[in-house]
Amino acid sequence: MREILLTVLVAALAYVIGCFSTGTIISNAQGVNIRNEGSKNTGASNVLRVLGLKSGLICFLGDFFKAILACVLGGLLLPGTTFGIARFGVLLGGLMVIIGHNWPVFYGFKGGKGVACSVAVIVFVDPLWGIISVLLCIGVIALTRYISLGSMTMLLTYMIFMCIAHWGEWFTCLFCIVLFALCVIRHRSNITRLLNGTENKIGQKVKPSTGK
Repeated sequence: MREILLTVLVAALAYVIGCFSTGTIISNAQGVNIRNEGSKNTGASNVLRVLGLKSGLICFLGDFFKAILACVLGGLLLPGTTFGIARFGVLLGGLMVIIGHNWPVFYGFKGGKGVACSVAVIVFVDPLWGIISVLLCIGVIALTRYISLGSMTMLLTYMIFMCIAHWGEWFTCLFCIVLFALCVIRHRSNITRLLNGTENKIGQKVKPSTGK
């Protein structure tokens, strides 16, 4: 019973942490409603295009560290093995913070695409495969200038690496599959634009309709 209650608590707290939108806070401080600009999502990529490099970097770091907080919290409240699953608390916290970021209850369930949060989570869960996947992501972005393509490549390679390295740990494998699925779901419009050749490249700035 105690484990069930702690599981519910970790899921709820991690989700709420994810709901705090760094992009919305930064853009509001500059007199811009980021959900009405560019791709209309609150993630670092859109903040970068609309408000510039400094704001985009601050947004990325804010989303990154809130995901780290959720993973740490999950590990503290549900340490070790829970329900026979290793690192259950960390995996649950990481998954729920991404869901909270993507679909925040405070902002009408309209959030970001979970890339910065996913970077934090995959590195925290398994630093080796996480860092390798992030480096591949950076390589794809450098070659193509498509952040969306790099992001999906990152979660795809992480899923493959982790499923091979942790074969038999069904929850860990499921966790990685769900992370990739969430990334694809949130990038549906990007996938369409990539296929049509109309996807925005990094460096393309969108002028906000309002702001300082």
